[in-house]
Amino acid sequence: MKIAIVEDDINMRKSLELFFKEHKDLHIVTFRSPKDALKELDSSFELVITDLNMPHMNGLEFLKQLNNRYEMIVITGNATLHSAIDSIRLGVKDFFQKPFDPELLLEAIYRSKKIIEFQKIHTKTTSVQTSLINKQNPFIGSSPSLESIKAKALKVAMTDSSVLLMGASGVGKEVFARFIHENSSRAKKPFVAINMAAIPEHLLESELFGYEKGAFTDALNTKQGLFELADGGTLFLDEIGEMPIMLQAKLLRAIQEKEVTRLGGSKPIAFDVRFISATNANLEEKIAGKAFREDLYYRLQTIPIRIPALKDRKEEVLPIANWKLELVVAQYGFAQKTFSKEAQDALLAYEWYGNIRELLSVVERAAILSDGDIITPKDLFLESRVQQDQNKIETLEKQLLNEVLTDCKGDTSKVSKILGINEEVLAYKLAKYNITFN
Repeated sequence: MKIAIVEDDINMRKSLELFFKEHKDLHIVTFRSPKDALKELDSSFELVITDLNMPHMNGLEFLKQLNNRYEMIVITGNATLHSAIDSIRLGVKDFFQKPFDPELLLEAIYRSKKIIEFQKIHTKTTSVQTSLINKQNPFIGSSPSLESIKAKALKVAMTDSSVLLMGASGVGKEVFARFIHENSSRAKKPFVAINMAAIPEHLLESELFGYEKGAFTDALNTKQGLFELADGGTLFLDEIGEMPIMLQAKLLRAIQEKEVTRLGGSKPIAFDVRFISATNANLEEKIAGKAFREDLYYRLQTIPIRIPALKDRKEEVLPIANWKLELVVAQYGFAQKTFSKEAQDALLAYEWYGNIRELLSVVERAAILSDGDIITPKDLFLESRVQQDQNKIETLEKQLLNEVLTDCKGDTSKVSKILGINEEVLAYKLAKYNITFN
């Protein structure tokens, strides 16, 4: 395994060279600067270990230029939360703060070695496999509702209007967002996505708007925000309903003025971006609860598109399942596998509360764990999932009955009217859950 170590401290370089000398399976090449390394790095290298704080070019800029061509490990004497997060986003697997135990670094190197070996084993070696893996048709199946939404999305793609995609988690909102972008005049420009629910509130503002060097303690370098990075293209704001209320005003102002100011900066930066947002929340309820700005809502939903759940698009289940099965078989070099008739029936009968994301997960697991070339219902584990869902439903039902019965002070006639069920059914459910009013 050929490894590049990029470190401006000569003592650190020499100590690492000495430590790794006894490991004959590791070929170590050291560089004193990123610029020196970039002149020499080629496909023979598999792993790059780099410091972050170096003169002329810092480690983060160096990692960007590597563009994920190698496994990467960071060692640094001045670790910050932002540098760690930025490193991970650039593909770094391990992050060490000096001084560190070289044995732990060695363990990280061998972890990377295993990853590289695994990738080599499962490299797609035939053109048939390669074409299958790269098959990125976003819509595998077809249903009347899907065709209707596709037609609407294509019509919208020809404009720059803001789009709000609504639907449950896993229905394919980001797939539709990318579909709109790729069929628009902005297709050759960036598609930049951010999940509002996945980023801590204190980091979200700097991610969106960027910051100037020195804007806060960890701001060691100027950072472009996502508005700038998406210039000319599309900015996809996923889970927009989870955006903190304080940031919503700033987002609205940026949309209206088509310019942003980085944190710590004073100069407005103009941008040209098409906004696509997505949510699985009821934004109108959030507006009523003062958790979402009404003016921002109307800015984002010029074109609202609601994507139905998979259970309402059953025609798509088997085509998607078969496509995913082919993909997994090719990816891992398995013998050809197919679904039995009973397994197909089970897939069609299941409710798919997690929608397409859940379907893909179930098929991948079945493909990996099934023993033969025929996938049966037991390989899908859907019965246990149905039982889990049923348990959840019963827990919620029991909780609701308890609360309403208490509110009505034990008057079952009132409970029956409030819940919209007749008194015989109510009596059965109260007995089933052993619910009484004391």
